[in-house]
Amino acid sequence: MSKYVTAAEAVKVVKSGDRVYVQAAAAAPTVLTKALAERASELRNVEVCHLHTEGEASYANPALAESFHVNSFFIGANVRHTLSAGNGSYTPVFLSELPHLFRKNVLPIDVAFIHVSPPDRHGYCSLGVSVEATIAAIEKAKIVIAQVNPQMPRTFGDGILHVEEIDYLVDVNMPIYGHEPSTFSKEEEKIGEYIASLIEDRSTLQMGIGSIPNAALSKLKNHKDLGLHTEMFSDGVIDLIESDVINCNYKGTLRGRVLATFLIGSKRLYDFVHDNPFIEMKESSMVNDTARIRKNPKMVAINSAIEVDITGQVCADSIGAHMYSGVGGQMDFIRGASLSEGGKAIIALPSVTKKGESRIVPYLKQGAGVVTTRSHVQYIITENGIADLYGKTLKQRLNEMVKIAHPTHQETIERSYYEMLK
Repeated sequence: MSKYVTAAEAVKVVKSGDRVYVQAAAAAPTVLTKALAERASELRNVEVCHLHTEGEASYANPALAESFHVNSFFIGANVRHTLSAGNGSYTPVFLSELPHLFRKNVLPIDVAFIHVSPPDRHGYCSLGVSVEATIAAIEKAKIVIAQVNPQMPRTFGDGILHVEEIDYLVDVNMPIYGHEPSTFSKEEEKIGEYIASLIEDRSTLQMGIGSIPNAALSKLKNHKDLGLHTEMFSDGVIDLIESDVINCNYKGTLRGRVLATFLIGSKRLYDFVHDNPFIEMKESSMVNDTARIRKNPKMVAINSAIEVDITGQVCADSIGAHMYSGVGGQMDFIRGASLSEGGKAIIALPSVTKKGESRIVPYLKQGAGVVTTRSHVQYIITENGIADLYGKTLKQRLNEMVKIAHPTHQETIERSYYEMLK
């Protein structure tokens, strides 16, 4: 019990020059990060590193630039401003690789901030809704500080750790950050229909959060014996699990169990995964390991993009040279699905932006990053159809991609491409 302290007392262990890892996504321990930010006047050059996090990132205030520098492995909206303000950086890394950066001491960790369920009668806590690279950070950190929250779901898998592995415990009682299920437009519903048409019975799925995944999942109610091996999932899978559409009986990796590394959704999702042995939360080095992903027959990876050129180059992390998100696990799963027996790798996106600009383009914006290369792509889907690029020449790809672009942009895209080649 002597390990229990206030947040202000706990974060006193952070010293100038330290690197602090913050647990990701919905598990972001914002009581701890806020207490750390309140120490700004006492600290200099503290690096706060993490994947996408929910909630307020007080330390990311540019006014605190002398005290804190943000190192994002995946850029969330709460820290996106730091790249232009100068108090933040982006480190490109596959989600599957991030734990190795810690274990190899490429990025030594001084302090880990985590968010756990209360210890059970045996002294074990759970990392709940986000495991990702946190296990590796805990292993390598000199000091581990945990927010202990009775509202954190207790999940099974790699995220179970004994209270003896934690140096300081801070009691909190707060809802887990979440998102209500998003509705989808007619265009997104059409994309969902096209995605569902490619999914066979006994397929294993990887898909994320948002209206397009929700639209696709809503079209799978008559499918049979699907599996789920995904870096994250949200509310859209619950009804399919409860109706036995997703039962994981034909997976090649961890058969009979859903496999994920983090979750974001509503309270319904968090109640569903709490103490549910059907859900296994594993480290991203395992979940996103291409060699494990490919073992699932009929593995279907469904990912999105910011823009795709007509040869199949996929930009998913930047708008031109301006970083927007990150590499994440897209390539881990695109490659794993491609190598799976009967697998399918899908990029799905609306054909135009909210401003009406085409997202199918003759060439990517200057400075845009290629997350998935043209040689890795199989299917590109918009509301206008499915482009099958597998085994296609560049000229054949042009024809496939033009047909899925918005009709008002098709002629311009095709003409611009040929003019570029002159």
